[in-house]
Amino acid sequence: MQIEQLKLIIEAALLASSQPMTIHQLGDLFGEADEVSHAQIAKALETLAEDCNGRGIELKEVASGFRYQVRQDVHPWISRMWTEKPSRYSRALLETLSLIAYRQPITRPEIEQIRGVVVSSNIIKTLEEREWIRVVGYRDVPGKPALFGTTRMFLDYFNLKSLDQLPPLSEIRDMEDPQLRFEQEPLPARIVRDLPIDPDEEAPAGSEHEADSSETDIEHHASANAADAETRVDADAPAASPESDEPGSDTSPLIDNPIATADEAANPAADVETDNAEQDPEEYRA
Repeated sequence: MQIEQLKLIIEAALLASSQPMTIHQLGDLFGEADEVSHAQIAKALETLAEDCNGRGIELKEVASGFRYQVRQDVHPWISRMWTEKPSRYSRALLETLSLIAYRQPITRPEIEQIRGVVVSSNIIKTLEEREWIRVVGYRDVPGKPALFGTTRMFLDYFNLKSLDQLPPLSEIRDMEDPQLRFEQEPLPARIVRDLPIDPDEEAPAGSEHEADSSETDIEHHASANAADAETRVDADAPAASPESDEPGSDTSPLIDNPIATADEAANPAADVETDNAEQDPEEYRA
């Protein structure tokens, strides 16, 4: 069979199939009379892939076989044909799927140990319903936990031919959002001016002056309070005479200047004025 005719048959078969087709499946389309070998089919597929250059579709080989698909460059416009919005997966589901893909076969307790949280049963159920993971065995430990691995449907969905096409972990780290990356840069030092960092360190000249002035004010207020207290004590106490006030003492004021009447007590200088005044002769004659 001519290569051009073979290309037409293979192209039509891939477009009519809802699933990718392998070389063996394409070979089943031809009988013994056609005399088509697998090498001729592979050559036709290579030529079809080259013919797609510069077009909106491409011939892609995935895990399940070959298929025609829309190029990524025009996918944003073609996706508007479907009113149903694409499914959005949670971060926990994607982390679980990534661990299974990179460390398969792996058990659920091992996933929980790496992530540090319990894996929800709904996540495992969702991955199994989408046929992205499957149970590939059981680990020979107490409890016999199931071992999970990825499927061909997983590779087809992510446009991969084999697990070797998974990006290495180093490239995934480079694809992280730089705003979410923690940069361990030292924070600038913040100087606290109110409190000294080192109590033994000498304070600046301005701070010494302020400290001396504050101490002087404290001493001034303390001395003023002490003076007021002494004044109040002296005012409340009776006035003490420098001389003895005992009755038998010769210097007692009660003995030197006895007061006889109330008038003399009210005007103690009356006796002195009487001694020095001259007697009126007219008042004497009367």
